[in-house]
Amino acid sequence: MTVETLPDLSRKEIKDLRVLAQFTSVYCRAHQHPGKGFLAANIPGLEVENYPVCDACRDFLDYAIERRLRCPLDPRPVCKHCHVHCYKEEYRRKVREIMRFSGQYLLKRGRIDLLWHYFF
Repeated sequence: MTVETLPDLSRKEIKDLRVLAQFTSVYCRAHQHPGKGFLAANIPGLEVENYPVCDACRDFLDYAIERRLRCPLDPRPVCKHCHVHCYKEEYRRKVREIMRFSGQYLLKRGRIDLLWHYFF
């Protein structure tokens, strides 16, 4: 399945993809990566123009979206509690780094609503 041939996405999938794109964009912007662009795929419900990322972060984000959409578990657990590790080791380290940095970054700037996503 490629991102271009998406089935109808559930609200949960769109929400997960939006959080992933937002956190990656925050990480990319805060680390001042050069050359901002957008995801090539047009994902329904995910306004890609709101999440500019550099080429390296776009590659990561494309990979992470692909992994999320291929998740066979229903209901899907939080990735850190999942028994199936679907990310390659380098991408696992990268997603941990992005989530840790961006979560703290956004909380320090008043995005308390993200705690809801973290706990539920």
